[in-house]
This record gives sequence, C-alpha cells and structure tokens, in this order.
Amino acid sequence: MEKSLARYIWTNTRLQQLWILLVVFVSMIPYFLSFDLPKQIVNGPIQGEGFESPGATQTFMHIAYDLPIVGHVEIFQGLQLNRFQMLIALSLVFLLLVVLNGLFKFYINTYKGRLGERMLRRIRFELIDRVLRFPPSQFKRVKSPEIATMIKDEVEPLGGFTGDAFVQPALLGGQALTALIFIILQNFWLGMIAAGIVGVQAVVIPRMRKRLLELGRQRQLTARELSGRVGEIVDGIGTIHSHDTSNLERADIAARLGRIFSIRYDLYQWKFLVKFINNFLAQITPFLFYAIGGALALQGRLDIGQLVAVINAYKDLPGPLKELIDWDQARQDVQVKYAQVVEQFNVEKLIDARIQEVAPDTVGPLSHALVATNLTIADDTGARIVDHVSVEINPNETVAIVGGNGSGGEALAEAFGRQVWPESGRITIDGKDILDLPESITGRRISYASADVYFFHGTLRDNLLYGLKHAPLKAADPLAPHLIDYPWDIYEARRAGNPEMDVNSDWVDYVSAGASGPHDLLKAIRPVLDAVIISQDILELAVRSNVDTVAHASLTERIVELRMALRQRLRDENLDDLVVPFEFDAYNTQATVGENLLFGTMRRPMMNNRRLAAHPYFQRLFRNTGLSAMLYTMGLEIAENTVELFHDLPPDHPFFQQLTFMTSEDIPHYQALLQKLQGRSIEEVSNEDRASITRLSFAYIEPRHRFGLLTDELMAKIVSARKQFHENIPADLKAVIERYDFERFTSSATLMDNMLFGRLSVQQADASERIRAIMRDVFASLDLYDDVLSIGLDFDVGSGGRRLTSVQRQKLNLARALLKRSDYFIFNRPLPALDQRVQDQIIQNVMLNLHKEGHEPSIVWVLPNAAVSGLFDRILLFDRGSLVETGNYTELLEKNAMFKELLS
Repeated sequence: MEKSLARYIWTNTRLQQLWILLVVFVSMIPYFLSFDLPKQIVNGPIQGEGFESPGATQTFMHIAYDLPIVGHVEIFQGLQLNRFQMLIALSLVFLLLVVLNGLFKFYINTYKGRLGERMLRRIRFELIDRVLRFPPSQFKRVKSPEIATMIKDEVEPLGGFTGDAFVQPALLGGQALTALIFIILQNFWLGMIAAGIVGVQAVVIPRMRKRLLELGRQRQLTARELSGRVGEIVDGIGTIHSHDTSNLERADIAARLGRIFSIRYDLYQWKFLVKFINNFLAQITPFLFYAIGGALALQGRLDIGQLVAVINAYKDLPGPLKELIDWDQARQDVQVKYAQVVEQFNVEKLIDARIQEVAPDTVGPLSHALVATNLTIADDTGARIVDHVSVEINPNETVAIVGGNGSGGEALAEAFGRQVWPESGRITIDGKDILDLPESITGRRISYASADVYFFHGTLRDNLLYGLKHAPLKAADPLAPHLIDYPWDIYEARRAGNPEMDVNSDWVDYVSAGASGPHDLLKAIRPVLDAVIISQDILELAVRSNVDTVAHASLTERIVELRMALRQRLRDENLDDLVVPFEFDAYNTQATVGENLLFGTMRRPMMNNRRLAAHPYFQRLFRNTGLSAMLYTMGLEIAENTVELFHDLPPDHPFFQQLTFMTSEDIPHYQALLQKLQGRSIEEVSNEDRASITRLSFAYIEPRHRFGLLTDELMAKIVSARKQFHENIPADLKAVIERYDFERFTSSATLMDNMLFGRLSVQQADASERIRAIMRDVFASLDLYDDVLSIGLDFDVGSGGRRLTSVQRQKLNLARALLKRSDYFIFNRPLPALDQRVQDQIIQNVMLNLHKEGHEPSIVWVLPNAAVSGLFDRILLFDRGSLVETGNYTELLEKNAMFKELLS
C-alpha cells in the first residue's frame, strides 16, 4: 500500500483536484470584490464623495480596457446614476456578489464531499480486498472486530479529508491571503498588525497541537483494543459463564475504560487550552484595529470607509485562518490513522489479485492427481505437525485418513483445502502448485468441509448455495427497483475503483449443482440433503414457519386440498380426535379463550395483544357483551389457583412449562396483586390491575389447565361475542386481523396451523410427533414435499447460523460442499457433533451419493475412527505428523498393529 496519504489521494484524484483548484482560483475574484465594495458604498453614495453638487451623477458599470496593439477598447459605456440610484445599484451588486460567493462555496463543498465519499468508498473496498487476500496465518493474529472497526470507523476521516487535501488550503489560504492583502492595501501598518498576529497563530498553535495528535493516536489504539475485547467477550460468552469469569471480564473492561477516560480527559484539557489561546489571539486584533485605526482616523490619515472596510475584511480573516490551522491538524491526524491502517493491512505473502479474478466461464474438470511432495506444515510455534509427507491422490480414488487426534491427518487435509500453507514442500495438480492456481479452479473443482463452520446472515438457501456463487452469470431483472439508478451506480463504482459486478444478478452456477436453472435446482439439492440426513430438520423448520404466499403460491393455493387430505388421513387411521377443527359457530376447547374470541390471527407487528385490547371497538364489545366482568372473574380465579398451587415450587419446576398464562417470575407479582385486590369489586380496580388479571383468562385452555372455570354459558357468550366482533369489525382492524376461513390460506399463521385448521388435542400422547409424521406423508402423496422443503430453505439462520443447532450447522456445511459436484472432496472430520452411528450412516450415504450417475470424484476423508475405512479404496495411517502406512483395509488389517488398535 502507498505509505503517503497525500500521494495516495493525488494519484487517485489528481484530475478532480486540479479542476476544483481552478474553481477555487476563479472564486477568489468575486471574493476580493466583495471586500472592496463596502468601502465604495460608504465613501460614495453614503458620505457623498463624488456627489458634492446638487443633481450630480456618476457612471455605473463602465467597462473599458487599454490593450496592447489594439489600444483602448470600450465594451460598455455605463449608466449615469444619481446618489440614491448609485446606492441601490452598488447594494444590488453587493447582494449579487454574496449570492455568487455562496454558489461557489456550495459547488466547491458539494464537489469536495462527493470526491471524499468516492475516495472513502475506494479505500474501504481496497482494505476489504486485501482482507480477502490475507494469507490464512494472518487471521490467527488479528481480531475481526478490530479489522471491522478500522474499515468502518477509522478510515472515515480519510474520506472527509480527501476533498480537503488540496482544495482546503488553497481555498482557505486564498481567502485569508485575499483579506490580508486587502487590509494592507488600505493601510500598511494595520496590515502588518494583522500579519503579525497571523504569524504567531501559524507558529504557536501547530506546535501545541502535536500533543493532541499523540493523545488522539493513543485514543484510537485503546478504542480499537476495546472493540476487539468486546468481540472476544461476545464470541466467548459460553466459556465465561462456564468458568464464572464474568467479574474478571468486568474488571478488565473497567481498567480499559479507565485508561480511555484518562486519555480523553487529557485530550479535552489540551484541546480547549489550544482553543482559548487561538481565540485570544483572534480577538486581540480587532482591539488593535479600533484603537490604532481609530487614532489614525482622528488624525485624518485613514478615512472612515477604509476603517470600516478593514474591520469588515478582518471579520473574514480569523475564520479561514482557524480552519486552515484545523486543516493542518486534521492532515497530521489522518496521516497517523492512515499509517496505522497501512501497518495493519500491509502483510507479507498477500495472495496475488490475479488468483481471485472473476471467471464467469465454466471451468473444466481436474483430470490429474493431487500430489503432496515432501510436505511440511508447522504451527505458530514452529512445531511440525506434518513432517515431510509425500502422497498422491489419484482421480476417482477414495482415500481415508485415520489416526489419533493431532496425528497430522487433519493438517494434511487443511493443506489440500488451502486452509493452511505449507512451510516447505508443495501440493500440485499437473505440476502446478495449487496455491498458484486461480481460485476459480481450486474453489470450484476442490471442495473442503470441516467442523469449523461459519454461515452468513441470511436464509438457509442462501448459505446452502453459497458455494455455487462464483460469478454473475445472469443479469438481474432490469425493472427491479434496485436497478433504477444502476447506470449511475456503475459510473460511480468505476470512478471509485470498485468492480462493476451487480450483486443482485443471478450468481448461482446451476450446472455445477447438476441443474439447468432455478426451476429444477431443488431436485439437485434434495439428494444431498437426504444424504446428510437434514431433510427432516428442514421440513420441521418449514411447518413452523410463516409462508410467503407469493413465492410459494403453488402450495398456498392448494391449502384446501392439503386440509382435506390431512383430515381424510386422520379418519383412515381412526385419529379423528387428534385435531379439534375450528368452527365459527362452536367453541374450540383445545384453543385458548383469546383464540376463540378472535377466531383469527393478528398480522404482527402491525397488531398485537396490547393494541387490540386498547382498541375502542374491542373495549366497547367487551362492555356490551358482559365479557369484561366474566373474564375478570375468571382471571381472578386463575391467579388464586395458580398462586396457591405453585407459589412454593422452584422456578425451574416442570409444572411451569404447562402454564401458558404465567411464568415463575410472575408468581410474586400476582401474589401481591391478589392481596391488594382482596375485597374490592371490579369497579374499584384500576385499569392497569384489571388488565393484568383479565389477560390471564385469554391464555386459558380448560383440558390443559383443568381449573374447571370454562362453563357452557361462558363458551356460548364467547362464541356470540366472536360473531358480533366479525360482523361489525371496523376497516382498520379488518386489515390487521385474518379471520379463520377453511377456503383460504392464513398468511399470518404457520404452515402447520394452516394445515391443521384447528388445535391438537392435549389429551393425546405424542400428538405433535404423530401429526408431523402424517403431514410428511401427506406432502409426499400430493407431490408437495419439495414445495414444503423450499419453504424450510427460506428459514433465516441468524448471525453466524446460530439459530441452527451445531448438528444442523455441520450437516448443512457438508451439504454445501457436496452440492458443488467437485473433482476432489476433502472432508476433515466434518461431523464431530454427531454420534458415531449417525456419522457412519452419513459417510456411507455420501460415498454412495457421490458415485452415481457417472460422477466419480476423488474423496479424501479424515475419519474419526477406522470403523468405516473399509468403504475407501486406500487408507493413509498417520502418527505424530508422519505417514506411517498406506494400503487398503485388508492389507492394513493384516500387517499393522496400530490400525488394529484404532479399530478396537
């Protein structure tokens, strides 16, 4: 990276800098004229100079020049104006100069801002580009929050300074110099006074600010370290809780914050001391002007117009001068920041940019062997974890690597997958080092998966297909909203040195996955998901998810068919009582009181329980039907029964899992509330307390809680209130509440709730598992299994995939690698979270799945044990970083005692 910030800025923006410098130079002309015009106005029409006689006039706007050779050239004779007319004319010219100077400032500042933002975009992209080209070892030495902080925050001032790097000193220096020259032209001695004060400011203030720069550098470093430490706490929160070290972390953070406070307080003291001195020097000059200039005016050596012009000109001198000093400090500050960025990102052995060049064309298969020659791999301490190993993996060959943990097989697999770089020796294909091959070859034709899993924030589908997104293969829809300003975006990307690739294009390489396009991609995905035994998990995510009715219209339009098929299946298996269906004229005993009253679902977050309860229509309905008092009484009994039964149970008691209306933390609150309400009628209770009690009744289910509170009268009243609610429902509520309708899909409910169109009976054992198994069969029988699977693939996995279990993440990671249909698959103990039986089953599935339909890649699998090594053509036996034996299962079983031990 370029070490000089000024040179970096000039190299990338010199044409724009030259243009804006030219504009600044031109802007000095009206700026100077605006200084001289007040003197002309005061001395001329105001004091009457040139208008001594009655009816006198002066020429306004006479434009004439004496040119060499040509002689006298008159462009405009001017206008003859009297004293009042001249006053108005000069005032209008002054107003015009004010507007013109303002327009110049507007253009210059806007241009500078755009130039700075463009440079900020450039440098941020270059830093990210360098991160993508860091050697693997570099990521062991850096903390991701620190890198993110540098790219996001620490380079921010660099962008702002870019527009000011050359323009600001020219503009401010020009303004200050113009004002100073004007003062000198009016009176030499007043000009010298102003120049002397300026000289003192220019020398003293920058020297005092050197301390500020050092303190600013320390503040930046400590803030970056704090960011990295906070990132470590977030990533290691489980370890902190496991070892009871939260107070140690608090002490460490407090110490760091104390250090930052000390630096910042010292910084504030110096900052305001410098500001005080600078302001004092700026304000002492007007005192000298009034005293000395006034004396000169009294002596007749300086007229009033000149004194006013000098004071007016000096008014515009301290501002540019102060900003010029601030610019110099900013220059030094951003140079320090830039130097730190360069130091952090200027790493050795950076991956050549050509290796990561985009390649939209199809990459041919690798038909040569993967050869490791005299390979040595060392850890960060220099200890060798693979010691002079030579091995050849032939095309279409399956190879198992076995050995104890840390025996060297894992490190060899990492080297094959380019996750580590060898200390000596090399890995080649057709004589070419894989580290020198373009990633468009190694990243597509060699797949690597290990237990070290990371998923980006997005859907499960996005992460599953991530390994197929190598280059934009199909342009995005030109009518898409994000493409409205696309030509302008491309222009700005080009000017900022960013790539012109559209992230919204279709990047998925369908052919590599064995599909021809989006329409048949799921058929290619499903065998892979089945092989790693994750299809059922994704189906479970689907049935618990809300469905996008536009994206999955093929399923939602058949909801009635699904409901009918499910009910028929339940009848066929004599399980009619497993689900109690919703009926508008009947109370559903397996649903809550609130669900029965609403008979629909709310579109969240536009509507929730609190907003619905506060709605005037809902409150009026409650009062008119008498439900308000009845449900309050019911809630009071629920509170009394719950407090009496559960108040002495520990918070983690399993009984609390059966309560839908109250948690263990709520027990003390309701215990106190019941004592407060004892002996009071409903009219004497506050609205807040009444709501706290009434809300308990909304979550009550008689068969589940069995307090005997749901009478036939109350159920009938609730059904009657439901009919009134929907009969006269206002438009605003109708828009946010979806009424249950057997003929329609309810978009605000989950897929499972839509299919059931009712509630599971709580009296049936294992009702949830049984209904899910039946649903899977129904999906398959109606040829909707893939549609439901597609809904599951829309599940948001969260940050780092943390909404998935560790088992699901490892399965999905393996599936992502398998989906690429590469020539070489490197699997480095990818499933340690699974029990051995499931691991063995997945290994067998993968071995069979990858050798079908004429696709027979090479597989290198570091196995957790040797039990399934017989499935592979060859076995590599590692011990203490060395390859101690190689052969097939039968050969090693006969001649190697260590292999026999691994089998036992």
